[in-house]
Amino acid sequence: MTTYTESILAATESVCPECLARIPAFHIRRGADVYLTKACEEHGVFETIIWRGEPAYETWIRPKLPTTPEKPLTTVERGCPFDCGLCPDHRQQTCTALLEVTQRCNLYCAFCFASSGSNVADPDLATIEGWYRSLLRSGGPCNVQLSGGEPTLRDDLPDIVALGRDLGFDFIQVNTNGLRLARDPDYVAALKEAGLASIFLQFDGTDDAIYTKLRGRPILAEKEAAIAACAAHGLGVILVPTLVPGINTHALGDIVRFALAHAPVVRGVHFQPVSYFGRTPSAPEVRFRDDAARITIPEVIRALEAQTEGLVKAAQFIPPGCENALCSFHGNFVILADGRLFGWTHHQPKTCGCQPKPAEEGAAEARSFVAHQWTAPEPISTSGGPSLGGWDELLERAKTYTFCISGMAFQDAWTLDLERLRDCCIHVVAPDGRIVPFCAYNLTARDGRALYRSRE
Repeated sequence: MTTYTESILAATESVCPECLARIPAFHIRRGADVYLTKACEEHGVFETIIWRGEPAYETWIRPKLPTTPEKPLTTVERGCPFDCGLCPDHRQQTCTALLEVTQRCNLYCAFCFASSGSNVADPDLATIEGWYRSLLRSGGPCNVQLSGGEPTLRDDLPDIVALGRDLGFDFIQVNTNGLRLARDPDYVAALKEAGLASIFLQFDGTDDAIYTKLRGRPILAEKEAAIAACAAHGLGVILVPTLVPGINTHALGDIVRFALAHAPVVRGVHFQPVSYFGRTPSAPEVRFRDDAARITIPEVIRALEAQTEGLVKAAQFIPPGCENALCSFHGNFVILADGRLFGWTHHQPKTCGCQPKPAEEGAAEARSFVAHQWTAPEPISTSGGPSLGGWDELLERAKTYTFCISGMAFQDAWTLDLERLRDCCIHVVAPDGRIVPFCAYNLTARDGRALYRSRE
């Protein structure tokens, strides 16, 4: 049996997956792996893998200067995670805000953070305007994602987009399964005309067996038709795979190759390792080391290099500049004419001595990057004579053929780290107008009880 030296890397707080009480927690390193370990006086010990292998946890962590919300909407009474709104103790301003414009859906997915599919009445336009104005009161326009449920079930979704644009929100994206986009080109045209910038398209693989397991039926052809409709109307597309061990973690390379084949309308891929909140086939049953249910950020990074046969390199992925370093990764590329990728990000495992940026600078840069990178580009220029090759070609291609690969590791009741949660920049506007960090808003106990959704 292999014996590892155990060490405590960090102390934090979390919640009990059974009762959601706040409890002490620790990052424990064993060999190259890191676990979140915690104990509830009533429900016992829980331990969950949060980092597995290279790049090493210690080389990935980077400092960040916190910035409290410009205009908090709630006060601190019970402490994190119970005072979200945002409260004055939060350490990051909003980068992207989600507005859930419906709880209805035209699929019943095995994994759904929103547990969508209910017949709750859709919020009217006046209510949605109030949500937009809540964001303005809390600090000004940010990037907006219209979500649900399946937002394209609303015939008036173009009106919701136009309303946000009129109020000053320059980047608005729709989070969708794409089924309506595939069959209704007039609807796609109306969304573009209203000012929609981007489609965040559920896309779990290039094999219908994957969709049957995760989404209930084969829908790959409809995904492809949705992308074609977006290309015809100048809407940028980000492919968004939910990665579930044993179902599609072998498919990362195929997804990247599919995305590249559909560039430049497909602007990149945003991987989301599975989290156990909302609706899932079952919550993790093992309190101690539910390793098989998880895929961690470094595993995704290594799989991308292996499954693309080196088309992308693990060293080209870096920690985020906005949220906590343990939350996400990204790599930025230019697609060259011969199909190779020129990477312009590179992970520096040793600190350079630079001072960390204030959190508001990280949020502003993240908003700007997403708004630029996830929007469809202008057609590539063919004027000015033949390319001179080398840097000339790279600069010309960079006008249109930029490509991003990123991933976000959302936290559930087993993995929740309140230090990470305080750094969250992805927020949901609750029905009452409060602004709640995504992982807190969607947090559910083992029995499905929600911390925030239950208050709706």
